[in-house]
Amino acid sequence: MNNETKVECSVIMESLERLSAHSFAEPWDNVGLLAGRRDKEVGKVCIALDATDEVIEEAAGKGADLLLTHHPLIFSAIKRVNTDDFIGRRIVKLLRNDISYYAMHTNFDVMGMADAAADEIGLKERQVLEITYEDEIAKEGIGRYGKLRQVMTLEECASYVKEVFRLESVKVYGEPGQAVECAAISPGSGKSMIKPALAAGAEVLITGDIEHHEGLDAMAQGLTVIDAGHYGIEKIFVPYMEEYLKREFPRLEVFAAKEKNPFWVMV
Repeated sequence: MNNETKVECSVIMESLERLSAHSFAEPWDNVGLLAGRRDKEVGKVCIALDATDEVIEEAAGKGADLLLTHHPLIFSAIKRVNTDDFIGRRIVKLLRNDISYYAMHTNFDVMGMADAAADEIGLKERQVLEITYEDEIAKEGIGRYGKLRQVMTLEECASYVKEVFRLESVKVYGEPGQAVECAAISPGSGKSMIKPALAAGAEVLITGDIEHHEGLDAMAQGLTVIDAGHYGIEKIFVPYMEEYLKREFPRLEVFAAKEKNPFWVMV
């Protein structure tokens, strides 16, 4: 691939930051260019949900110049980068292969993921579930709530979510025959979204990572829950960003890393 077909990493970064500005990220989060060169000439981009060993190996093996993930490999401050631990080994692998590494996490949750997930289930009359950013122009935040396309039983809604997000299974808290229409959806870990969902008047919360006590407490307060898994909903990041980059930078070669649900269920 010659330089005429490549794009400087900084130019791609500017586009990504227009899509999901860093100002929308939570204070505890770590987004943006986390490793590598901003002046790197990029011809090939690898997109994944997580920067696992397998993903980085695939990115390097296929000659990717840029790795773009949703979850940041580096969350908290680190004092050294070496091969003594798995995070250090991954960073060294990226740098050794001259792969720039960029993460879009809670900024994309706010400006991208929330509406994309709501689109998937056809949520109508949607509003922000939990406002995390506000200025004189708009209120933005995590998750969305609104009305489903029609009144469903909880069992029908769970089956619908399973089909839409192409899942092997979902975990459901609530009675199968209960009618639901007002739904809240929050991709990723959603235990903190139970309170906002109740405040919004939602009858069902579609999210991930709901534990035993959170599920019981939600039901006790009149909220049913469909746990589609952390990976189950957030995997939409990959096709979303693949389509975006191909549209904005048609000269780039963009590919999705091979990923799957990180766990399996024996029944």
